[in-house]
Amino acid sequence: MGIQAAVQAIETSKAQSAEKRRQIELALEQARYEAAHAQRQYDAVDPDNRLVAGELERRWNAALAVVREREAELDALETKKPEALSEAERQELLHMGADLERAWHHANATSVTRKRSIRTVVREIVVRVENDRIEMVVHWQGGDHTTLSVKKNKLGHHRWGAAPEIEPLIRALARQLPDKAIAALLNRLGKTTGRQNGWTQSRVCTFRSQHNIAVYRHGKRAARGEYTLQEAAEKLGVRAMTVLRMIRAGHLPAEQYLKRTPWVIRGEDLVRSDIQHYANSGMRRPLSQGQDQQPMLFQ
Repeated sequence: MGIQAAVQAIETSKAQSAEKRRQIELALEQARYEAAHAQRQYDAVDPDNRLVAGELERRWNAALAVVREREAELDALETKKPEALSEAERQELLHMGADLERAWHHANATSVTRKRSIRTVVREIVVRVENDRIEMVVHWQGGDHTTLSVKKNKLGHHRWGAAPEIEPLIRALARQLPDKAIAALLNRLGKTTGRQNGWTQSRVCTFRSQHNIAVYRHGKRAARGEYTLQEAAEKLGVRAMTVLRMIRAGHLPAEQYLKRTPWVIRGEDLVRSDIQHYANSGMRRPLSQGQDQQPMLFQ
């Protein structure tokens, strides 16, 4: 009904504009006639009669001023002339009036249009909070009802917050890596910030500060008796691939928070006699020709 009324308003405005244009055209025609009449009177007067000639010249100038005013009004009306709706546009608007979803997703729909649409079709929304959820009942103008349930945001959380798994991941990585290395690893894992941006050293630093995560300090990992894959290989005197095979075979205990994140190997496990035996025995196979010779820190 609202769209139909808008279409009728456009058509009415078009008719009113045409009528106003016709009135201005008639007024312009009358002004031009009076200006021409004033010119003829001025041309017919005796030049020696300066008093009469001056009065007729004043009347002629006044008539010309009226002509210019009417022409300016006509030009302004042309500029503000409402665009006429074609029959196809008229039918499309009326069809969208009966199809809310089509109107909502239309390419030309703005946020203002969508808000007005909601106010038109929704009578009221009843909301109540239950535990950590927001329960809503939408009452539509036609009498139908729709129930919605939305999880309530936690204190301090907002729509631009990072994914829930990011905090424990960065907390675990901060025990092993500096911020720059954490950012590079997060990008390799395909993780993004809350605004869908890539990670940088400064963004990791900001995230840590907001979540009270301690910064990585050189030497703290060694003080805890923890070694990376490369460090464990150097301590055992073997290659990183050999240590990785020992881990995968179950001979060397190691922890990894997530695939492709650093391995954490305890120093007490590296000094066990069986580990030394495995490192010096068959597990210490040379890499085959063509195999990657780089240490595999993240697997």
